[in-house]
Amino acid sequence: MKQTQFYSHHLMHGAKMVPFAGFQMPVEYTGVSQEHINVRENVGIFDVSHMGEIWILGPEAKELVQRITSNDVALLEPGKIQYSCFPNEQGGIVDDLLVYMYDDEKFLLVVNASNLEKDHKWILKQNTVEVIVENTSDQISQLAIQGPRATELLQRVTDVDLSAIPYYHFTTGEVAGATDVLISNTGYTGAGGFELYMFNGDAAQIWDKLFEAGKALGVQPAGLAARDTLRLEMGFCLYGNDINDSTSPLEAGLGWITKFNEGNDFIHRAELEKQKAEGVSKRLIGFELQDRGIPRQHYPILNAEGSTIGEVTSGTMSPMLKKGIGMGYVDVEHAKKDNVIYIGIRNKQVTARVVRPPFYKPGV
Repeated sequence: MKQTQFYSHHLMHGAKMVPFAGFQMPVEYTGVSQEHINVRENVGIFDVSHMGEIWILGPEAKELVQRITSNDVALLEPGKIQYSCFPNEQGGIVDDLLVYMYDDEKFLLVVNASNLEKDHKWILKQNTVEVIVENTSDQISQLAIQGPRATELLQRVTDVDLSAIPYYHFTTGEVAGATDVLISNTGYTGAGGFELYMFNGDAAQIWDKLFEAGKALGVQPAGLAARDTLRLEMGFCLYGNDINDSTSPLEAGLGWITKFNEGNDFIHRAELEKQKAEGVSKRLIGFELQDRGIPRQHYPILNAEGSTIGEVTSGTMSPMLKKGIGMGYVDVEHAKKDNVIYIGIRNKQVTARVVRPPFYKPGV
């Protein structure tokens, strides 16, 4: 198992470490609910150094990124970020990712840790224009600073004007005395904040200075478990749960990152265009339990007669709402908002209602 540059820091904070995507990662420190609520109310810091970073470089870089991703790279400009996916031959999803555009000849693709090797091979397979494809994941560390006080914290350790970085934009600058840090106005929590990409040699210094500067702001480390409950409250998809090689972005409600614009001739576009024209047979929904219970992945979704109409892909007890929430695929006729469905939990049919995520709306 690999260790991130922050491994010793996790141990000092009392983290419970677990194997994840080939790394020893912190699953929790003080408790999932406490970490979750602190991110919603103050600021939390996540080690997400396990994520993959792949550079696409050269005169044909933009052409390659346009061809292998479903979103429209023509809409990007330097300093802007795009959420996208790699579509496969069957109209499914190789992975979802973030695309960072530096210029027409320089892109950074940030992919899921568990898919890094698969993604790298996929990109190389599609690289027919001799673009430089460089996997630098082992050289880069990443921290996510999330919560309503995240900007205030980060601004204490950088002279970069964070208010000048719009959502889904980035810049590079000095942070906590380290140069060439990528500062990205993104996150996976819905609580606001930034993600920092840094060279491994700068990682410990940045961690220490962030925690020193954040003492009065309630800063705490947060683990993978809180990251999962936070993203689920927002209805964000998790690869391997809610999307995979056999689910299409249209089924997953990701039609907004599947652009059929003129000139956006991404790979296997025809399969998804056909699916859009004919309609999908299943759809990813969000649901809230109306009775007590906690939905979990692979639990059956049932109709009133007890027949299986789908399966839970993600589920949890929401720390903010104090109720069970989840997502899952159902036949389209059962996907309408406010439709009553049932979740099979320990041989019981627990009543649930179809809702449109986000489940939790900060500030409401």
